[in-house]
Amino acid sequence: MESLPILLFLLAIIAFLYSSVGHGGASGYLAVMALVGVAPAMMKPSALIMNLAVSLFSFIGFQRAGFFKLKLFLPFALASVPMAFLGGTMTLSDSIYKKILAVCIILSIIRLLYQFNRKSESNRPIPVWAGLVSGGIIGLISGMIGIGGGIILSPLMLLMRWSNLKETAAVSALFIFVNSLSGLYGQMQKGGIHLTENLQWAVLATIIGGLFGSYFGSQKFNIPTLRYLLAAGLMIASVKLIFT
Repeated sequence: MESLPILLFLLAIIAFLYSSVGHGGASGYLAVMALVGVAPAMMKPSALIMNLAVSLFSFIGFQRAGFFKLKLFLPFALASVPMAFLGGTMTLSDSIYKKILAVCIILSIIRLLYQFNRKSESNRPIPVWAGLVSGGIIGLISGMIGIGGGIILSPLMLLMRWSNLKETAAVSALFIFVNSLSGLYGQMQKGGIHLTENLQWAVLATIIGGLFGSYFGSQKFNIPTLRYLLAAGLMIASVKLIFT
């Protein structure tokens, strides 16, 4: 593939920016693959594998910085993991898959552009029922389309004032990892998975980007211009998905 270096560069940039806010980047990887015409059956497992590597390194970075809180993670994960497995066993038509993915990419754009900075408001406890219900719904969607669910979980946690920005990033990173693993296992149980060409190089590119992103993200690093550029690219991909 002549455009492979450009593709790998884009994947690394996506991994860098997403991991800086505690995300694995699956929605970004799926957007890139959609733009280059990869079949949905190959997109989902490939994005989940890249997601696993990046979200793990992102979690390690935020956990070492002291931002991870198990009590914030468990209410969501208890329901999301089995539902992500169930979603991974489901097969959607290409048309429905693209529409749902487009909506998730738009949520991802909102998360990238709006940083939800709160300094004066205190956190509120997470009702157990709310964590289980929202976690289950997010897990099911995650498994169905091949993302980890962080782009849905983190805005929810911040808007409901259940955690601050860095705590949310830490929880989202591990949430993405376990859901990606569960969703991928569900796809394997459904009858095997089909991966994109040059996946090993794509994983390496995302790992490098994710390592740098998790380090700088946990150290309060911010690159507004690159976030806007990535958001513009994701918007193009979401429009393409909606109208194809």
